Amino acid sequence: MTKERKPGHRLSLSEIFLLELAIWLAVWLLNDYMAALLTVIVSAIVLAVLVIALLAEAIERSKVPRWYFWVMGLSILASLGAALLYAVLFSGRFEFIE
Repeated sequence: MTKERKPGHRLSLSEIFLLELAIWLAVWLLNDYMAALLTVIVSAIVLAVLVIALLAEAIERSKVPRWYFWVMGLSILASLGAALLYAVLFSGRFEFIE
């Protein structure tokens, strides 16, 4: 028996992760230099926001849903995972270094 989705149903965490991973891999395949810069910048910003949000949550509980923190963490993992997968598939050879 499969679960039926209701209208307006949110994506699951695994679906969000796979969608982000696919987008990051597409960016890596299109332009590895831009993808490398975006991976470093976006991952650093998302990590900083996540740390600040977790610290604020530890100080005073808010109404932010728990999935927000999971999505932020998965966003970091997706960008770094795509970079690692690209490096493994192309044996660590980046076009912008050559």
